[in-house]
Amino acid sequence: MLMAHPAVLQNLIEQYETLKVLHAEAGSAEVRRRMDDVAYTLCVSTGTRDVDAALIAARHRLPGARPQDDSLLSV
Repeated sequence: MLMAHPAVLQNLIEQYETLKVLHAEAGSAEVRRRMDDVAYTLCVSTGTRDVDAALIAARHRLPGARPQDDSLLSV
């Protein structure tokens, strides 16, 4: 599976969060449509089926999201 670049994922997360706030405040059909489009793109970009899972997966791929794996370090 192709994986989106972390910069693309960060941008999508920011867009979705901004649109979610705008939708909560104004509730316009245009904002909702755009939010649905971004949610779909997030799902496709992360190989998930719902926006909550897509947001988790996208955040997990961002730099610094995971602790470094030290399993190969000698003690």
